[in-house]
Amino acid sequence: MSTTGLNVFDTTVQETNEWLRAIDDELGWGDRHLAYLALRATLHALRDHLTADEGAQLAAQLPMLIRGIYYEGWDPSRVPVRERHREQFLARVAAAFERQRPVDPEQMARAVLRVLAARISAGEAEDVRRMLPGELQELWAAPAARQR
Repeated sequence: MSTTGLNVFDTTVQETNEWLRAIDDELGWGDRHLAYLALRATLHALRDHLTADEGAQLAAQLPMLIRGIYYEGWDPSRVPVRERHREQFLARVAAAFERQRPVDPEQMARAVLRVLAARISAGEAEDVRRMLPGELQELWAAPAARQR
């Protein structure tokens, strides 16, 4: 049965929930809202390290709802950021949890990046990973088989 009356919307909601469940399973939190915050924070930090072209190529492989989250607040004139260090990237990720609870931003980023790598093409995952500064490439798991 359709929730929204439009298959395209029902599909993207279902896919987004699958992503959030996978992230929550990786983190073991039992809270999809926190999984959403982790996804959003990591996607924004990642997006801002990519060129506009590479960011758009990555976005094209995301479910429609997650693509909206990805682009939320994006300013293409300010990318890629010049931050080169892991601590700077992780500080961006951790900032999403300032009003929530203490988290390990590295564990969070790694979990989101594992789920992302498993759901986009291996070629795109590798393109994105290679575009990142060396310290950030270490956060990215080797591309897994595409599950989508």
